[in-house]
Formats: sequence, structure tokens, C-alpha cells
Amino acid sequence: MPASQSHIPVLLNALLEALNIKPAGAYIDCTFGRGGHSQALLEKLSCQGSLFLLDQDPDAIAYAQARFAHDARVNIRHSNFACLDKLAKENNLYAQVDGIFFDLGVSSPQLDNARRGFSFSHCGPLDMRMNTTTGKTAAQWLAGVSTSELAGVLKAYGEERYAKKIAGKILQEQNHKPITSTQRLSEIVCACYPRNYRGIHPATRTFQAIRIAVNQELASLQQALQASFNLLNHGGRLAVISFHSLEDRIIKRFIKRSRQQQPLPKMPVMPKPADHLRMTGKLLKPSADEIALNPRARSACLRVAEKVMV
Repeated sequence: MPASQSHIPVLLNALLEALNIKPAGAYIDCTFGRGGHSQALLEKLSCQGSLFLLDQDPDAIAYAQARFAHDARVNIRHSNFACLDKLAKENNLYAQVDGIFFDLGVSSPQLDNARRGFSFSHCGPLDMRMNTTTGKTAAQWLAGVSTSELAGVLKAYGEERYAKKIAGKILQEQNHKPITSTQRLSEIVCACYPRNYRGIHPATRTFQAIRIAVNQELASLQQALQASFNLLNHGGRLAVISFHSLEDRIIKRFIKRSRQQQPLPKMPVMPKPADHLRMTGKLLKPSADEIALNPRARSACLRVAEKVMV
């Protein structure tokens, strides 16, 4: 089955090189999407290699099953990556994995599908759930949130300078008539910006913030990073592509914390060697050529770390 015409895997060559792929190795793609990264990785695996594919989006899983169901090397799971520990227990994967990678955020097929409600560029229902089989939609979440809570979400997850004004206007409109479409939410936010504003679309930060809150993305990422550390073997690599500073900050701090030495015991015994993550290089970003080919890659950045022993 050909790759999706609307989906171009971001930082593909950089990711493959950074993972230092072993032909007979075990790997986990925590955000399958439309499989661009996984397809390229599978081409480097022998018949002894294995790849676990995770995604919480039912559409992505349906695509994965249609494309890879007959590949004996592939194990497909409909799951949030926050559940990596469960996957590890079921498959005895602790300290057995050679590489784990994430491509965070919303995929192009999700953005381009109006019924998913992720984009202010398309008029559709205000859904925003990564997993459409469970949880509250963005419209339902907005119906139950307070002004102060919403302002806090817009400030913390969207770094929105007009957070209080936008939150107040959204709740005012919500009380008048429930906000159920992306178009209406976008119009409300745009009305809160100065007429002479010049910059990214006014709704960008609000949509990002509400999406993160609805899907609990940052909490899930923190859980997945810790689980990843436990699954990696010595020499195994963790690679994460992120698209905004909130995600990247969590990743950077997690890697740094793993290097911090534990306090020495009071008893005069030698401490055991401690595993930790070590950055394999600098932060990687798309080239000008890649951005020209795929404008959605412009804010992407890739951090890679290797599990080592002191």
C-alpha cells in the first residue's frame, strides 16, 4: 500500500541514523501515524528484527493493520504510549529494546480531516480527541471548564498572552450557545486579538492548548519517557521528535535528570553503577530543503539519547 499522499515523515533520515539500527534489533514506534518512519525502519530490519507499532488513533491503527498485518516482524497495538509499561509486562520487554521513538503532536491526516476537529483551517465538529473511542471531546470539555481553569490551560499549554481575555470570551459565548464547531471557536479567539495584529493565526495557541488538555498529552509523555528508560537495553536509544517548547522542555529535563547521581549511602559500601541517558549529539532540526518540501516540519526538533552505564 503506498504511503499517504498527505503525510511526509519529518526528519526521517536523521531519525534513522540516530537510532543506529541493528538488523536483528527490537524497536517501538510509539506514534505510528501513517507509518512513514516505521516503513523506513522495517527496510533496515532482518527477519529476526521486531517492531511494535503503537497509536491511540483508531484510523492510524486501521491503516497499520492494512499495511503491516502480514509482516511477522510487526506487532500492532491500539494504545496510548502512556501504557508502555503494560506492553513491556505483556511481552517481557524490560531492558530488551534497542530503540524507541516518538513523533509527537498531530499528524497531517488528522489535521486535514475536518471531522477530527484539530484544525481551525477546516470547519468541523470540535472534537480534538486523539482516540475517538473514549474521553470527552473538546466541545464537552469546554462545556464543563471554569474561566480560571481555561485561562490557566491557555497560558500553560499555549503560552497565550491574551489567555484571560480569550477564556472570558469563550465562556461568555459558551453560556449563550454551546461551542461545538472549530469555526466558531476560531472566530471567538480571533475577535480577542488586536485588529493590527501580525503573526501566526490567532487561534493557533488556543487550539494547541485545548488539544493538549483534552488528550492529557504532557502527562502521557512524562509517563512514556520513564517507561522507555526501563525498556531500553544498554546501548539502546530514545529518539523524540517534538514540535513545541513544552514538549521539548520535558524531554530535555528527563534526559538531564537521568544523569543526576543518586546520593551516596551512609554505609561505607560502593554504590552500584547507575544507568542513565546520554545525548548522542546536538538538537537536530529540519534542513531548509525539508521545510520547503514539508512546511509543517518547520518547528520540528529531534533529541536522541543513549542508555549507558556509569
